[in-house]
Amino acid sequence: GGSDPALLAEAARIGEDWGYSEINLNVGCPSDRVQGGNFGACLMATPQLVAECVAAMMRVTKVPVTVKCRIGIDEQDEDADLQNFIEKVSATGCSTFIIHARKAWLKGLSPKENREIPPLNYDRVKQLKAAWPDLHIHLNGGLLNPASDSSVHGALDGFMYGREAYHNPWMLAAIDPLLGTDAVVQTRAEAVLYMMPYVSQHVADGGTLHQVTRHMLGLYHAQPGGRIWRQMLSTHAVKPGAGVQVLQDALACVEAQAARRSAAA
Repeated sequence: GGSDPALLAEAARIGEDWGYSEINLNVGCPSDRVQGGNFGACLMATPQLVAECVAAMMRVTKVPVTVKCRIGIDEQDEDADLQNFIEKVSATGCSTFIIHARKAWLKGLSPKENREIPPLNYDRVKQLKAAWPDLHIHLNGGLLNPASDSSVHGALDGFMYGREAYHNPWMLAAIDPLLGTDAVVQTRAEAVLYMMPYVSQHVADGGTLHQVTRHMLGLYHAQPGGRIWRQMLSTHAVKPGAGVQVLQDALACVEAQAARRSAAA
């Protein structure tokens, strides 16, 4: 995030050096703190500045520079102003836009409310793709199910999952088959086992278990054992010296509960 072309160019160069395959400029976040730093969604009011920032980033990196934005802010016209924004920014050579399909209201709504109000307008994003067929247009906002989303919004080039992927990460298991690739893991338990070497290395390098497991709390969302999984990770992963054994114990409790339920059925 930012609005200074020189600083953003430096950030893009650092990102490429670290091995990232894409640098994305955030022009979608509506929070007061972000606005105070003059980046995020407020930049939709200054498309020429965004274009200058993107152009500066593209000049110093070979990896793609992409833009995530809204369909507008405040009193902007969702048709004319969005068209103007895409026109100016794409003129730099930027060809990929991730569109959160609702306006952002910079005053009067909290960041949380800005994720739910006003209603999503998926049709506007589809119209954008129809008007700019050579651009890569990705949809964001309120998406829950990769299979149904790709079916309903098939004309678009891609989808970005945020909150749903975070709170219910197993939904990502449905994506591999859609892409025609074999899934690395077949069960949630396998996913946990695959994480254990990473967790062990992270802790050995001086990190804490909680830094990893707090992002895994939703793995058993709406599944037998989901509650005890969250409780064990929340309670024990924060303790000094906590390591991979906490994950092993939590997984054992989940599987034991699932076995009891299966036997009772």
